[in-house]
Amino acid sequence: MPALFPPALVPFLDVLCCPVCRARLHPGQGALRCPDGHAFDIARQGYAALLTGARATSGDDADMVQARMRFLAAGAYEPVREALTRLAADALPGPGTVADLGCGTGHYLAGVLDRLPAARGLGLDTSVRALRAAVRSHPRAAAASWDVFRPFPLADRSLDLVLNVFAPRNPPEFHRVLRPSGRLIVIRPTHHHLAELRRRFPAMLTIDPAKEQRLHTALTPHFEPTDTLRVAYTTPLTPQESQDLLTMTPTRHPAPATPTDPGSLPGRVTVSVLATAYRPVHFCKQAACNC
Repeated sequence: MPALFPPALVPFLDVLCCPVCRARLHPGQGALRCPDGHAFDIARQGYAALLTGARATSGDDADMVQARMRFLAAGAYEPVREALTRLAADALPGPGTVADLGCGTGHYLAGVLDRLPAARGLGLDTSVRALRAAVRSHPRAAAASWDVFRPFPLADRSLDLVLNVFAPRNPPEFHRVLRPSGRLIVIRPTHHHLAELRRRFPAMLTIDPAKEQRLHTALTPHFEPTDTLRVAYTTPLTPQESQDLLTMTPTRHPAPATPTDPGSLPGRVTVSVLATAYRPVHFCKQAACNC
C-alpha cells in the first residue's frame, strides 16, 4: 500500500469501483486506478476525487461549511443526531459498512461511527470544502467526491447502512448498493422546521407541504419503512448561532456575505424532523425464487 494512501480509504477498496467502467479500483501513485487505465486523484486532504465533468449540484461553499461546522459543534441539532444513531444501532448491531450520501462535513456520519464501534464509514458529497472536514470527522471515516444524482461509484449490495440526512436522494441507487439485510435511514424536515427563521427570511428554501407524499412515492418501489422517530423541540440560539444557521441553510438566493442585523435574527427556533429507517424491497420475492 502506498505510504501516503489515506488509511481510512483502505477498507473501502472492496466497495469503490471505477465511475467510468465499474471495474475495481486499486491504489497507485497518489491515485485510485482501474485496470482500464482510468485514474482518480487522492487529494492532499485525504479524500478521493472521483467526480469528473459537470456537476448537477455545486455543494456547500466555504462560508456554508464554516457556518455548518460552528453550528453543529454548538449542539443545537444534537437530538437529531441522537435519533439517527439510535436507528443506526438498531439497524446494524455489529460490524458493517456505512455510507453517508450527501455527507457534508461528516458530522452525522461521525456520530453513527461513535455509536457503532465495529463499523467503517464512507461519506460522499459534491463539495470538496465539506469533504476536507469529513475526512477529519472520525478515524474510521473515509470520503470521496460524488454527485448523488449519478450512479454511485459503489459495488452492488456492498453496504449495510445508507444515511441520507437533509440531502438529495437517489432511491434506485440506494437500493442497488444496499445488501438485502441493509437499511436506509432518511432524515428530513417537517413544515414546522425553522419556521421562525423562514418567516423572517422568505428567500430561504420553502418546505413543500407535499414533501412526505413525494418521499413516499419516490421510495415505495424500492423500500418499505420499518421505524420512524419524530424529533421536535425549540432551542435557544445566540446571535452567532442564528447567523450560522441562516448561512448554512439552503436558500433560493445566496446568504448575505456580511452578518445580518442581530435584531432581525430569532433568538429561538423550532427544530422538527422525521427520521425513518427503511428496508429494501426485494423484487425477486414477487415470483418464486431461492435467493
